[in-house]
Amino acid sequence: MINVIGLGYIGLPTALMLSVSDNEVIGTDFNEKLVKTLQNGKLTFEENGLDQLFSEALKKGIEFSTEYVSTDKYIITVPTPYDKDNKKIDPSYVIQAVNSVLEVCKENTLLIIESTVSPGTIDKYVRPEIEKSNFELGKTIHLIHAPERILPGNMIHELKFNSRTIGADSIEQGNKVKEIYKTFCESDIAVTDIKTAEMSKVIENTYRDINIAFANELAKICRFDDMDVYEIIKVANMHPRVNILTPGPGVGGHCISVDPWFLVGDYPELTNIISTARHINDSMPDFVLKRLSEIMIENGITDRNKVGIYGLTYKQDVDDTRESPSLQLFDSMKKHLASPLKSYDPMIKDKIVENQIMSFDEFLEDLDIVVVMVSHSHIKENLDKISNKIIFDTQNIIPNGIKL
Repeated sequence: MINVIGLGYIGLPTALMLSVSDNEVIGTDFNEKLVKTLQNGKLTFEENGLDQLFSEALKKGIEFSTEYVSTDKYIITVPTPYDKDNKKIDPSYVIQAVNSVLEVCKENTLLIIESTVSPGTIDKYVRPEIEKSNFELGKTIHLIHAPERILPGNMIHELKFNSRTIGADSIEQGNKVKEIYKTFCESDIAVTDIKTAEMSKVIENTYRDINIAFANELAKICRFDDMDVYEIIKVANMHPRVNILTPGPGVGGHCISVDPWFLVGDYPELTNIISTARHINDSMPDFVLKRLSEIMIENGITDRNKVGIYGLTYKQDVDDTRESPSLQLFDSMKKHLASPLKSYDPMIKDKIVENQIMSFDEFLEDLDIVVVMVSHSHIKENLDKISNKIIFDTQNIIPNGIKL
């Protein structure tokens, strides 16, 4: 039996995929409301294809509990936030989960940590917890790091077809874990040491963050000197060895916007490019506000009630708001003692910010400017409803919209 610890955006799809792949699975989470919802046959967040996977897993006998179970296989997928002041990882959730496992696990247990951690976290924080227990590393308990590698909005496909990395103290134990993941993963699975696995996951997201920052800096340069950044990128990308990304209003989610800070916090003197990229991407919500102010002045609009923000999630067609650029934008406004602008997001079913409107038609009432922060399919399907508005399109998806 496999006990998956943490039933959020990573843990739940992983548990379901393991279950439908003929593994006996129990999912555990301390959130009683979340567990009760799953026990009642209802999902806790929206994701393409997740409802069908959930239904199949229930038929296979997956169970959900607030209690850890006694077994010899655990997968930990709890959050790993970071301290925004010193830019270092907060390993407390992982440590708590590990200690809870140590209280109930059997001899010869595989303890697999999927949560993304900074390089050296397992050596620094997890090994000492096991060494204080009655278990012996490498003999009665085996520590593994198998970082998740999936993207909200396409989780089911990526669980099956993305390659995986498994870090272990021994190839033998790494290969045992590889066999578990091979029950659903159809791509390559590399077995390496733990610190390499930690570092490889963090730099994957850091690589993407740096490339996004380059596109966003180009947008600022082009705006300063009245050039079309999108046309320039399109022409430059015709070169066979150039692939510049599209600029946007910022970077959100719990991976790209967080993981690079782990490296900055641990290696402050060695991460000049990484740190600069993070600051560029974090500056984009303020850049959007500055650009919005210019658009309002250009169109003679002085009433901020005439401006609405479309999109609160961090990316299109998901309900995940973690590190959302829109929420960062609202935080920036609060620093200047301004309440959030009117907002709407078709993916969000409950109010999460002040001035959030739950009906699209009501949101559009009396608006002169719509700021498109997220490229949800919904907005593309409702272009007729915004045809009489000024559209500030930070995602470059609306014909004739005003660009970054």
